[in-house]
Amino acid sequence: MKGAITMQAAKLLVQALEAEGVKYVFGIPGEENIHFVDALNDSSIRYILVRHEQGAAFMAEIYGRLTGQAGVASATLGPGAINLQLGVADATTNSTPVVAITAQVGLDRIYKESHQVVDLVSLFRPITKWAELVPAAQALPEMLRKAFKTAQTERPGAVYLAIPEDVEVAEVPDTLKPLPVNVVRPQDPSPGQVTRAADLLAGARQPIILAGHGASRAGAAEALIRFSERLGLPVATTFNGKGVFPDDHPHALGAVGFMRHDYVNFGFDEADVLIAVGYELQEFDPVKINPLGDKKIIHVHRFPAEVDDHYPVDVGIHGDISRSLDALAEAVPRRFTFNGTGQKIRRLLADELAQAAGEDGFPLTPRRIVADIRQALDRSDIVLADTGAVKMWMARMYPTYEPNTMIVSNGLSSMGFAVPGALAAKLAFPERKVLAATGDGAFLMNSQEIETAVREKIPLVVLVWVDDAYGLIEWKMDLELGRSSHIAFGNPDFVKYAESFGATGYRVESAGDLLPTLRKALDDEGVSVIAVPVDYSHNLELTGKLGELTGPF
Repeated sequence: MKGAITMQAAKLLVQALEAEGVKYVFGIPGEENIHFVDALNDSSIRYILVRHEQGAAFMAEIYGRLTGQAGVASATLGPGAINLQLGVADATTNSTPVVAITAQVGLDRIYKESHQVVDLVSLFRPITKWAELVPAAQALPEMLRKAFKTAQTERPGAVYLAIPEDVEVAEVPDTLKPLPVNVVRPQDPSPGQVTRAADLLAGARQPIILAGHGASRAGAAEALIRFSERLGLPVATTFNGKGVFPDDHPHALGAVGFMRHDYVNFGFDEADVLIAVGYELQEFDPVKINPLGDKKIIHVHRFPAEVDDHYPVDVGIHGDISRSLDALAEAVPRRFTFNGTGQKIRRLLADELAQAAGEDGFPLTPRRIVADIRQALDRSDIVLADTGAVKMWMARMYPTYEPNTMIVSNGLSSMGFAVPGALAAKLAFPERKVLAATGDGAFLMNSQEIETAVREKIPLVVLVWVDDAYGLIEWKMDLELGRSSHIAFGNPDFVKYAESFGATGYRVESAGDLLPTLRKALDDEGVSVIAVPVDYSHNLELTGKLGELTGPF
């Protein structure tokens, strides 16, 4: 219309992000999305310039995981967009809401062979819940609303939007506004399914609860405790679910997911009914706790379970997890006797951790490092355990008391997420201390984000477990092949490396150094990197010991 007031589509995109409550965009600008990045300067959104797009995607993922609001990652077209893919896939497999937005070539040449033309939508479709190209500026409000709704709706995951460069700079009427944000309300469970589950439990001999990350996402920790106490049932968690049931509760069995038949598995061996609460199959292969496929399974979640031969669901209760647990607790006509296996399992794990405090050898044992981390952090502080041997030791032994206070990737199990993820964790919860625990292999995959943390003044601590090798692969090779190869590498001087970015570097030189160094670094308002040599010869000792177990006695 002649004389109508217009604005650039890039500004409309930013307005739509503000309407969704976005506080941070993590990314790297490119030639094709400079107008979007510039428009952010006049908004309430803080743009976090990262050093690699993979780091941006991991930051968006951890922010989404901790807050429940989709984290936003931004990149240019072509190589920038492709670099986002690992973190995007990690988010989807970990059921975490992320909105990835990249540039794309203009509509005037996207249909033909041209500079930097890649079919990005086709690349992102297999690793997202929804991926699409924005065909016109007028479509931005509807498509961005759909993107956030899709990402944040159970089951959460990543979505992707490609915005052609000519769409970004197109003029739109200033009357075009973001759509209102509609919030999906909790859903009551089906009374009929609750009754069926209660009838199944009425005839059960020894039920057990397995809590997954979905219970954390749903804020169901208090309801889970009520349910366990009301029925007298033990609770194990997946690695991703650690903290949704406190490890110091009398009914806690610890985390299941270790490579061998660990103490906690014996609780499942004795069970005839499995109550899976917020559990998803990618968190942990059900064959390890239901090898014969003969257990009765009650699936409590917001959505139906995936199909697996070792996860035959007898009753599915779909709805708000807290409401479902409360309704089921009211409907079950009996309380179970908590047998002695649970107490023995908990005592064995506690004894291991207590023994670790007295292990003064150098390099340090993995157990000693875990014990010192636990002493250095408060109950609500956050530790991110990167993929590798670090994750196995931390997930198995680190006592966790609140949801989302120990973060692992157990869907895709990507290496290199902990350092960038720690930045996002600190932005999500600035009042908490944040520690990234990472092996030296994983650390150097995204260590450049230390500069981002220093520049953006985001205080955090990185604890690097140093063994000059890919320790988990060496562990697996030694366990299955009897020898290892092609796993060793060289490392920089980690103190000088940290200092070169403007961070503080520490080198642990005795077992007694670690705890005071951790406390000093965590009390600092800057960025710290601590290098701690680790003795992974204890890996085979542990798997050998667990392989000989016949019971948790």
